[in-house]
Amino acid sequence: MSYTSQADLVERYGGAMLIDLTDRADPPVGAIDAAVVARALADTDAAIDGYLKSRYALPLPTVPPLLRDLAQAIAVYKLHRDTVSDKIKSDYVDALKTLNLISSGTVQLDVAGAEPAASGAHGVRITDRDRPLTADNLRGFI
Repeated sequence: MSYTSQADLVERYGGAMLIDLTDRADPPVGAIDAAVVARALADTDAAIDGYLKSRYALPLPTVPPLLRDLAQAIAVYKLHRDTVSDKIKSDYVDALKTLNLISSGTVQLDVAGAEPAASGAHGVRITDRDRPLTADNLRGFI
């Protein structure tokens, strides 16, 4: 499952930007290279899955809007070959920070039935014995 699509990237960033980023033919043909976009989207999906697999059962049944937004920011960053504008770089760094928060559980995705079953091995368990204070066990301290 892909978290975003070429059509989403065109809608968000415009066709002209995607032509500039993907038309790598010599001479340029003036069109979006779907293979270049598909490679960036596959790399983006793999990166996002790496963050999500510890917390969610993959593939997700639906793509939450938050993940679609993060995928678009990552994919457009990956499409750049040379210098990246400050805005694109900032969006990319913010997307990775958000994925870290999702991975740690601080931010939760609104996806029904996608969280794996709990193992029962988390939580605090305290086992201790009674420690009454008596004259015998305090010998030497008083």
